[in-house]
Amino acid sequence: MSSIAETPDPPYYAVIFTSQRSGDDDGYAQMAKKMVGLASQQPGFLGMESVTQTLGITVSYWSDLDSIRQWKQNAEHRIAQALGRDKWYSGFKTRIARVERDYAM
Repeated sequence: MSSIAETPDPPYYAVIFTSQRSGDDDGYAQMAKKMVGLASQQPGFLGMESVTQTLGITVSYWSDLDSIRQWKQNAEHRIAQALGRDKWYSGFKTRIARVERDYAM
């Protein structure tokens, strides 16, 4: 993703996924692209911003906590999660935050 996500007026939620890559990139780009496509079809999805190198930070925006739970349980997303734990990441952390205020230039 190379643009700033268009989000509605707050409140809404942000899922912040920070990852340390393992160095094994086999299939990573294809899966990442697939997950963006799948997430964008999920009810409650509002947008996403991502920067990935050795350290990656992806922020996805959601209308409510239930939508985030449903995305976490999506069958194809669960496959990607398992591959991330087993293959692509040496470590990661997920944070969920409620956005109370935003502003832009």
